[in-house]
Amino acid sequence: MDNYILKNENAIYYECGYSCDNAIYLSLGSEAFFITDARYTIEAQLEVNHAQVIESKDLIKTAQKLIKEAKIKKIVFDGNDFTFETYNKLTQDLKTKCINKPNFSMLKRIIKTPKEIKYLTKASKLGRKGFTLLAKYLRKNGFETSEKFLHFKTIEKLTQTGKFDVSFDPIFAINENSAKPHALPTNKKLHMHDLLLVDAGVKYKRYCSDRTCTAYVDFEHLNFKREQKFKNPKQQKIYDIVLKAHETAINGAKSGMKAKEIDALARDVIKEAGYEHYFVHSTGHGVGLDIHEHPFINSKSDVIIEDNMVFTIEPGIYLPNEFGVRIEDTIVMKNGKAIIL
Repeated sequence: MDNYILKNENAIYYECGYSCDNAIYLSLGSEAFFITDARYTIEAQLEVNHAQVIESKDLIKTAQKLIKEAKIKKIVFDGNDFTFETYNKLTQDLKTKCINKPNFSMLKRIIKTPKEIKYLTKASKLGRKGFTLLAKYLRKNGFETSEKFLHFKTIEKLTQTGKFDVSFDPIFAINENSAKPHALPTNKKLHMHDLLLVDAGVKYKRYCSDRTCTAYVDFEHLNFKREQKFKNPKQQKIYDIVLKAHETAINGAKSGMKAKEIDALARDVIKEAGYEHYFVHSTGHGVGLDIHEHPFINSKSDVIIEDNMVFTIEPGIYLPNEFGVRIEDTIVMKNGKAIIL
């Protein structure tokens, strides 16, 4: 695929090693162009690889001009990247046929290179260190502190006080708030014997990490290890089911399987325990430059899993107004098996 146009920041970065919030990348045969405005030109000229940097006050107009000059018959774009307005402006008076291929850039990146796996591994190790720093902080300062403040502290600890970027806005949820898979922080305060769910990650060289831990709150021993002992028998029961689903999917995942078969490995454990209606999301998603990318590990996906794909395994059970448990690791497929990053 020689002729394509990109607007997505991560897609552009993947092509040329630099992106910003106002750029268009054009690949036309053997030539490539990075079009941006005057705010970014100097940096772009230093950072962009294998593309000509063009400064423009009207990026779409410039892209259209270059497409017309190249006299190409077809160009591929991702419909997810273009607003209706931008697409109309681009295609106005353009004889070149625009072909919509949703997610074509993500699909190009579905199998990670050794360099990408190295970055993703480093991001995961940094994420793990962040969880350790957070646990240490909570043991000392967490008592009767609000979710909102501890959500802020999660960002501080994960990023090592701003040294790295977070992969996404973290989730810090106590007791019944953890029953919402994407809970927003509240004024609820952390107490002894609470159930705590934390979902967070950091970026290393733009590549994301993603991890969820559910923990029993004991201010002397609080940690984010996989072995957790809850005072509440129901919480322990649910935790053990989710951990079994998590381990079953990781141990059973093999290259050559369909994504939906890996989803079923986790889902069947939860189904057998009688909680299938409380597992409300897919088992996992790809991780790379984007926090959610291909492959998607869900009950409908026929995608064949291959070596060097990187994705999460994150089963969960959510009991409304009570609590939720999710356990998540990011894995890479290596020599046919799932290896936790």
